[in-house]
Amino acid sequence: MMTVSSVEFQRNFGRYQDVALTEPVAVTRNGRERLVVLSVDEYHRLKKRDRQVLKLEDYTEEDLKAILAVEPSPEAAAFDHEVNG
Repeated sequence: MMTVSSVEFQRNFGRYQDVALTEPVAVTRNGRERLVVLSVDEYHRLKKRDRQVLKLEDYTEEDLKAILAVEPSPEAAAFDHEVNG
């Protein structure tokens, strides 16, 4: 990811706009990253990955049965102490 100061970004906005089409551009202020400029395609790709929160009422009876039928993998036993206290 390319990093530029806010002053540099303002001076060459068109250049960094073009760069952001192929890679994110981090803009700094006082040496700290403040924002990231990225293409609209990348933004939409990331938004699609957002989690969707469902309420219990949103699940069908079949969904609930499938959830109840799931058995944890043997590797999950490593976390039993978190549930059992």
